Amino acid sequence: MAARTTIHINGVTGYIGGTVLARLLDHPKASSFTITALLRNAAKAEKLKALGVTPLLGGLDDEALIEKAASEADVVIATADCDHEPSCYAILRGLKKRFEATGKRPIFINTSGTGALSDNSQGMYRSDVIYDDANADQIESLPVTNMHRTVDTAIAQAGAAGYVYTYIVLPSTIWGYADHALVRAGIANHRSLQMPAVITGSLLRGRAGVLGRGASIWPSVEIGELGELYVLLIDAVLRDPASVPNGREGYFFGAAAEFSWYEASRAVGEAMVALGRTDDPEPTSFTEEEIAKWYMGYDMSSNARCRATHSYALGWQPTKTKEDFLGSLRREVEGCIEKPFPLSSRQL
Repeated sequence: MAARTTIHINGVTGYIGGTVLARLLDHPKASSFTITALLRNAAKAEKLKALGVTPLLGGLDDEALIEKAASEADVVIATADCDHEPSCYAILRGLKKRFEATGKRPIFINTSGTGALSDNSQGMYRSDVIYDDANADQIESLPVTNMHRTVDTAIAQAGAAGYVYTYIVLPSTIWGYADHALVRAGIANHRSLQMPAVITGSLLRGRAGVLGRGASIWPSVEIGELGELYVLLIDAVLRDPASVPNGREGYFFGAAAEFSWYEASRAVGEAMVALGRTDDPEPTSFTEEEIAKWYMGYDMSSNARCRATHSYALGWQPTKTKEDFLGSLRREVEGCIEKPFPLSSRQL
């Protein structure tokens, strides 16, 4: 009888985590997986049981629960909050216990983001700096004060310590409506964060908005194609974790077609015109007051250019283009009209 693989995952009610779990449940080897999932919602936990997943009721601050779950797992996949240090350290403690008990290095796949690459361009210029996920020295040169870098650095160091294989996936601007079993069951979120934030602010002000001049460049990735990257990485590390770049080398960009923030906001403006929400598609700069009110904590003005060498080496072949991304934004505008995205506690 084939050995079973125990997988613990968090963030399954979210956009990324729900997609990853849905892919695991549809995996050709799904019958060999024993999956536990951390979530807070008891009703959604019952729905997960019906899908064959064992729910663990709790949140990211329940460190003892998380540590225990990790100590019992062959693989931990974190997708919930890439800046939540206590849960990260709880996972690492649990995985170290797993290694000490079994003598076998467990696997930790963490979700970060290309916000880690951000500069301070504030939308005013396009950068020529391109980060490569196969260039560990270049990534290590990023300031620890950058978004996500504190947690990313701790995970890479744990991999270097030799008790766990670590891999960090860095999605870029994710787009598209997720459509899978967890969305249809009312368990997981189906929509992204970045562009709905831009869109909701634009709808509130009655004109497409952009931070600065919108000149900065980011990559994008469609949610289904991002899910495929996770599956390829999971398959590769289950076959032979040592053969996949890990530790300080273990970065995998979820990055496909590039766009400028101006191009994205212009597409939002065109959709707003078509839907009768403005009479001019040309974006204007968000004011300092609007930024302070709506966009503190959002990264929508930096450059975060990158090359996904490691991801492509896994066999990842994203096909969605910049035009596909920009074309998807009308649906996002329609979605934000139907259900506005919460920008701040003052706007909820």
